[in-house]
Amino acid sequence: MSDSSKPLVHSPLAVIAGASGFIGRSLIGPLEEWGYRVRTIGRGASADTGWDDPKSIKAAIDGADLLINLAGRSVGCRYTDRNRQEIWDSRILTTRALHDAVSAASAPPRLWINASTATIYRHATDRPQTESTGEIGEGFSVDVATGWEREFFRGELPRTRRVAARMAIVLGDGAALNMLAMAARFGAGGPQLEGRWFGHRRYRGIGPTPTGPTVWHGHAPAHGRQRFSWIHIDDLVRAVRFIDTHPEITGPVNLSNPGVSDNATLMAALRRAVRMPIGIPAPRWLLETGMLVLRQESELVLKSRWVLPERLEAAGFDFRWTDVRAAVKSLLRR
Repeated sequence: MSDSSKPLVHSPLAVIAGASGFIGRSLIGPLEEWGYRVRTIGRGASADTGWDDPKSIKAAIDGADLLINLAGRSVGCRYTDRNRQEIWDSRILTTRALHDAVSAASAPPRLWINASTATIYRHATDRPQTESTGEIGEGFSVDVATGWEREFFRGELPRTRRVAARMAIVLGDGAALNMLAMAARFGAGGPQLEGRWFGHRRYRGIGPTPTGPTVWHGHAPAHGRQRFSWIHIDDLVRAVRFIDTHPEITGPVNLSNPGVSDNATLMAALRRAVRMPIGIPAPRWLLETGMLVLRQESELVLKSRWVLPERLEAAGFDFRWTDVRAAVKSLLRR
């Protein structure tokens, strides 16, 4: 058979929903290097398919080999009633649309990785949280996470392996690292300290079965030692490839490296990385005032996230970035 008469071999298709964020942008190039053609679903003009076109979504997914869903409104905002509902809808409704498309596909994806969050676990200062022993928390952010995973795992999809990527805070060119680095550059890079403050209702539960108190008053003071679980963007990309090539991995998976830091150590690393010798600590009253100005929530830095990647490590994944000081330096000096 001549070369011209050989049948064409098409590269497998990877569909990324919500590819406009920094994680999605970081995945497109590697996916192509791994031999995938990439198609995107999103709201921007650059997306191949829009969320307002269910038929096109189904057409994009039918025949795809890999589906990665990163869609969701940024939580980097004030939790007003409107923003709370948008955060919920942007995760639940998009995952539902993808679920409908996968269910209807004659050739559904072999693997569906859906974003989730390590914030699903409780505020933990006593012991780490793993997939097998972790305790689910309560309140708004946790309810969003549990509702997200409930929508993702509902029903039977026998031909599609499903993995919920419970991501810790991703260090890269994203909002979390940039906001903390900006504070460090302006001399406000000391630890963030829990303390007494006015109660509020922004963290109350959401969804059909809301959890937690209606009025939130804060956690017990951790004096800057609240745990900080994180993952370098390079390791996250490698973890996606690892999950793709290890069919035994299914269900919830913590994407958080074993080198858990704490808030004080993180802020010291940021100060060194931006070459700022001064770092004024932020007691809660000062932190809440600053967050009000920045239109952010103090939960980002006051919740103790102590999350370990039990399932990835058991499967043999090797993290390259486990020292937060080296990770922060590499990212802020690139």
